[in-house]
Amino acid sequence: QLELVESGGGLVQPGGSLRLSCAASGFRLDDYNAGWFRQAPGKEREGVSCISRSSIITDYADSVKGRFTVSRDNAKNTVYLQMNSLKPEDTAVYFCAVAPRLTSRWQRGGDFGSWGQGTQVTVSS
Repeated sequence: QLELVESGGGLVQPGGSLRLSCAASGFRLDDYNAGWFRQAPGKEREGVSCISRSSIITDYADSVKGRFTVSRDNAKNTVYLQMNSLKPEDTAVYFCAVAPRLTSRWQRGGDFGSWGQGTQVTVSS
């Protein structure tokens, strides 16, 4: 059974850092591209970052460029999102997802067929 489990969320002060992990089980993660999304209360889901199977291609939402870094360790079947210089507007539930293909419309989420349950990130003083 294909499963994605996010971890690493929590409460952090503005300017702080967190590292999210997304562990895959039941399938080989290196068969898929991966993405991170977030959804804040009352807001639409937002594509944050994506990474191709071999990590050659990465992309980021303009709102996180220069602050967030996506990576993956296929040997560990895990994808990561390093989040630095966090801002209160980064507060959201963060989800990881996988896709057989990535397109230029990846941020809409339609490329992704399997999703994790999410991890809460709260940035507040």
